[in-house]
Amino acid sequence: MSDRNISRRNLLAASGAIGAIAASGTLGQAVAGAAPRVDADVIVIGHGLAGLVATSELAAAGRKVLLLDQEPEASLGGQAFWSLGGLFFVNSQEQRTAGIKDSLELARADWFNTAGFDRGVNDPLGEDYWAAKWAEAYLNFAAGEKRDWLYGLGVRWVPIVGWAERGGQLADGPGNSVPRFHMTLGTGPGVMEPFEKKTREAVRDGKVTFKFRHQVDGLITSNGAVTGVRGSVLEASSAARGTPSSRKKIGDFELYAPMVVVTSGGIGANKDLVRRNWPARLGPAPQRLVTGVPAHVDGRMLAITELAGGRLVNRDRMWHYTEGMINHTPIWPDHGIRVLAAPSSLWLDARGKRFPNPGIPSLDTLGTLELIGKSGYDYSWFVLNKKIIDKEFVLSGSEQNPEITAKNLIAYLAMRLLNSTPPPVKAFMDKGVDFVIKNNLPDLVAGMNALTGQNLIDLDDLRRQITIRDQQTDNPFSKDVQVMGIRNSLAYSGDSLARTAGLHKLLDAGSGPLIAIRMNILTRKTLGGLQTDLQGRVLGANAQPIRGLYAAGEVAGFGGGGVHGYRALEGTFLGGCLFSGRAAGRAAAAESA
Repeated sequence: MSDRNISRRNLLAASGAIGAIAASGTLGQAVAGAAPRVDADVIVIGHGLAGLVATSELAAAGRKVLLLDQEPEASLGGQAFWSLGGLFFVNSQEQRTAGIKDSLELARADWFNTAGFDRGVNDPLGEDYWAAKWAEAYLNFAAGEKRDWLYGLGVRWVPIVGWAERGGQLADGPGNSVPRFHMTLGTGPGVMEPFEKKTREAVRDGKVTFKFRHQVDGLITSNGAVTGVRGSVLEASSAARGTPSSRKKIGDFELYAPMVVVTSGGIGANKDLVRRNWPARLGPAPQRLVTGVPAHVDGRMLAITELAGGRLVNRDRMWHYTEGMINHTPIWPDHGIRVLAAPSSLWLDARGKRFPNPGIPSLDTLGTLELIGKSGYDYSWFVLNKKIIDKEFVLSGSEQNPEITAKNLIAYLAMRLLNSTPPPVKAFMDKGVDFVIKNNLPDLVAGMNALTGQNLIDLDDLRRQITIRDQQTDNPFSKDVQVMGIRNSLAYSGDSLARTAGLHKLLDAGSGPLIAIRMNILTRKTLGGLQTDLQGRVLGANAQPIRGLYAAGEVAGFGGGGVHGYRALEGTFLGGCLFSGRAAGRAAAAESA
């Protein structure tokens, strides 16, 4: 088994062996009577967004920080670099300009209805106790100082607010009641830019020291407190950002500090861990998965921190996408790209049967994942046409949105408003292995069956389903929930201008050619993690903080061991890294004063 595909069981065994050595007094012990060794005020493990935010806060408070990561400098910023840069705001200036009426009360209702916290919310020992408290705190942050804080750091956003996770069910069901997804100018790199700048300035000032290629294998504890880290020095690597780097060990290290902050990310690239923790409520764990994060997102520090006494909660809560396409030009192994679709594409299971509600693009990721899981297959189909793909398809990721990543707002808006095929989408149409593009339905069905090597799609049945759906477009009193959803989308000016094609028949000859896309399950986020209080202190099994140990970002479930509960409202992952990283950094700075 490769280093990048190690199971949690093996991780625990390996960490346990290290722990046994430490307990025997042969590793990480100070000489009797000597003053304890201190290499820094704080050690931060993980140089992703949460780690950069925590480090910048610590440095601003005058603390000396060692920032460790197993990757080379080229990967500074971690997953955030590859993200679309969406941020969740409540009652923002952009929302008000668009006529969107939002409020903290509405956002709170949406968040808690979506999260579905049900594991001891009122019990200090409950898995959701601190998660719910983090949700309250984050909502106040998103409705309060979050935008002004980032704006003061130079961050800006696309003026059209996106509408993700719309729910499409009852008012007390999951989803955003209004658009809240604010895409950052500069995408993910634009979000991390001010914190990378602050951290590099602190390096120049001697407050921060980078320790690249330092892989932490264990936490050092003394008298119940975490006092340092130990691990392996890996050989220098010239691996480009996002590509796998060598795990060849060239030495060992021990580093000591009275505070350690873990910001090491989740498990999204470790498919063994994903499957091992897959919840039965979503059906069998998929055998075929594509990967939405670089190979270094391996989950190692979850088991290592648990071994040191940290409480790991909500292990079965994950956020994987249902609209994943295999990247025609992969950067990391099994590299997949997510489609952020608006509601017009017809969504079918592997046999060509239309999904019931909420199996409609943009409504409910987890609900659709459950539908796919229970279909008996690991993939599904979008059926659409060129008119829809030109207007509605946005691909997730900084590299798939070059105009916004370059902060060229005019070029981006021109492309969206002119309804031309975005070049990254066109590249998938030309080279994507999941695409079938034909001029008529019989050829499309033949191509779909040829792609999978199974004759699962019946032409007559698919024609019947599309025809019935198309008839509803002429009916102002439609009973079809997808048609109603399209009309609802078109009622919002942002969607009408830039994200939703006008209501039309899929088989309309003037809207072709027809397109079918095999959609794969794409691994992405870990919603559970290390349980933390509102200061970011890692809690033990007794719900008491472990002295000297903090956590932030995805490794902490973006706060509290699972601030999202079962579902996310989107635009909340980078925001969770920002908020929890800031909280942990400030708290560790105060404690180390």
